[in-house]
Amino acid sequence: MKTFGLFIGILMTIQVHAQLSDFEHIDFKKADSIALAHKKANLKNLPELARNLTINLDTEVEKFRAIYMWVCANVANDYRLYLKNKKKREKFENDSLKLDAWNEDFKKKLFSKLRKRKKTICSGYAYLVSELSRLSNINCKMVNGFGRTSTTTIDNFNAPNHSWNAVNLNGKWYLSDPTWASGIVHPFNYGFKFNYNNGLFLTNPEFFAMTHYPIESKWMLLDTEIPSFQSFLENPIMYGKAYKHLTAHHTPTKLNNTIKKNETIVFKYELLEPIDKNEISFISDNGFNTTTVKPSSIVMDNLSLTLEYKFDQTGYFDTHFVIGDDLIVSYTFKVEN
Repeated sequence: MKTFGLFIGILMTIQVHAQLSDFEHIDFKKADSIALAHKKANLKNLPELARNLTINLDTEVEKFRAIYMWVCANVANDYRLYLKNKKKREKFENDSLKLDAWNEDFKKKLFSKLRKRKKTICSGYAYLVSELSRLSNINCKMVNGFGRTSTTTIDNFNAPNHSWNAVNLNGKWYLSDPTWASGIVHPFNYGFKFNYNNGLFLTNPEFFAMTHYPIESKWMLLDTEIPSFQSFLENPIMYGKAYKHLTAHHTPTKLNNTIKKNETIVFKYELLEPIDKNEISFISDNGFNTTTVKPSSIVMDNLSLTLEYKFDQTGYFDTHFVIGDDLIVSYTFKVEN
């Protein structure tokens, strides 16, 4: 990656750990209740909606929260539309004229569907959050890049596939993803269920970077060296519930790992809040059997969680870290003698 100039270096320096914990003193109940009170509002008059959501709130972060929460609770993810756009973009990948024509036509259809039916894809979510923020005098940007989920095929990462938001609050930039926070797409019929995930609101940038890679790397908001795109592709597979329970993922750093039989593997995370040790387990699949096992060691130091495990057999193992019934992150281990 190219290095940035002095200005960007200064920007990155002041961005250390920009995340929700900066606002522990803020009670978002009022902002959330205002968003809920306007649940039936439509998108025909955005200035009016922005005013109604923010006029009775005092702080910038509360105003942004009301906007963000309203979008997450009222706009449905149209995954069929996403797949249609993906298919067309791949079809016209080598024909710039047809691709430009499709993009222009799709943009009109996208925003028409958003305004009329409150259904959209990631770019519609990010646009709406940024536009309502702009109307409320909040500096919020759409960020385009690559989003990696458990269903993403990295071999097809030949073009950006996701959009999210960066917002400036009290002179500091923060990251949020209203699309992934809004709910869950059914993997078979593509139906959508609203299920808000607060972990994607003002998320720790280092954790956000596990699943989001912006085209403009300045929007990673990292105070450390910018990871390469290749290292992003090598990350473990994170699930939506990871943002429900964690604020950081430390080790293992890669999806695919080669280890020795009976070698101790260390798993390190930062928790959002304390959890019951009995809720922690691994699901391991060697291609023949799937078993649920407990770590050999569980250490909780405040919100730092360290787990240890050993494989006593050779082979290939898909291994999933689970908290209760929530799938958090997946790895693969090639275990050798």
